[in-house]
Amino acid sequence: MATFKTTFPVRYYETDQMAVVHHSNYIRYFEIARDEMMVQVGFPIERCEKELGIQVPIVSVECHFHHPARMGDVLTAVAEFDKVPLAKMTIKQAVYNQDGVLLADGTVVLGFISKETFRPVRCPEPVAAIFEKHLND
Repeated sequence: MATFKTTFPVRYYETDQMAVVHHSNYIRYFEIARDEMMVQVGFPIERCEKELGIQVPIVSVECHFHHPARMGDVLTAVAEFDKVPLAKMTIKQAVYNQDGVLLADGTVVLGFISKETFRPVRCPEPVAAIFEKHLND
């Protein structure tokens, strides 16, 4: 299992009148972790689009809420994968507060499509190779 983490504060605009993070923001937190994962593996999503002509849309999202995040919390968003992607990639995701309390977790499935045709394609070899390397490290 390859695990990637990033930490950031709850922002005022992410909260409601009770200073609790609105549930929709957890999907954004998942995305922050996935974007950081791609940077850390050395193949940012922009590079996939520019160099390979591949876009990586979300196919499905599953999110389970456990505890609320609140204004003033510092969150850690986690992205993990345990397989080299083929036509789709499944990312296990979680968000924790500064005390290590699990706030939300779930799974995001990503696809790969041609930027020109918008048709599904297999994961590009350079991207698959990078993910394989991180699984074997």
